[in-house]
Amino acid sequence: MTRGRAVRRFENRTVLVTGAGGGMGVSHVRAFHGEGAAVVIGDRNPERGARLAAELGERALSVTLDVRDEEQWAAAVAAAEERFGPVSVLVNNAGVAQAAATVEHTEPADWRRLLEVNLTGQYLGIRAVTPSMRRGGGGAVVNIASTMGNTATPYFAAYTASKWALRGLTRTAALELGRDGIRVNSVHPGAVATAFITEPAAPGAAPIADAYTPEPFAVPRVGEPGDVTRLTLFVASDDAAYATGSEFVVDGGLLLGPALKYAPAPGEEAA
Repeated sequence: MTRGRAVRRFENRTVLVTGAGGGMGVSHVRAFHGEGAAVVIGDRNPERGARLAAELGERALSVTLDVRDEEQWAAAVAAAEERFGPVSVLVNNAGVAQAAATVEHTEPADWRRLLEVNLTGQYLGIRAVTPSMRRGGGGAVVNIASTMGNTATPYFAAYTASKWALRGLTRTAALELGRDGIRVNSVHPGAVATAFITEPAAPGAAPIADAYTPEPFAVPRVGEPGDVTRLTLFVASDDAAYATGSEFVVDGGLLLGPALKYAPAPGEEAA
């Protein structure tokens, strides 16, 4: 008896990932490619993207993409269609951090940069891929948000505001595009072991990881890129075909607050 080949969820689909040359982006690209997708590696550093594309082979294409640039978005989608066909999945992964500062001491230039990349960049991405997805009969957009978009975080007003606003963008786009067969959802990571939290956001600043410990939470460890990637693949796949305008949290219980430790009842032996 011959066993059939394992089903790969993104066979014959074109997946565009932004911020794809580093951090979680690389993890996303590798996983979608491993599931059969043709991957378009969008990164503002063309050398990083080109190295990854060369490693993955013919089902990978590197494009220069600063998500703030409308013309680069148009060129990226055109290149994807020319090489592989209509875009099936957009993973709006690109994002930037900010140095810790109160609202009073946040520079307007820093505020604008955070919103331009983390919010406007994702809006431009949805806007750019929508016609391509329509031509292909539908698709899925996954906006990478943050648990900071679900709560207040002192010293990170610009970042927090950008992620709160992204929730509204996600839900509105889901309402507008659902009848075109295009689903729009968001994934909200907590603390994940990438340069985003392990390296300073600005010269002389302390990395976020210096002020964070996962010990109090239900899953007492820092997340790995793969934790976010596996959820992102599910949300983008047909396995989540009935989900749109939804928020998927992957944070080890951070938003839940400190977890209780089991305390044996009187007379009960501890495990």
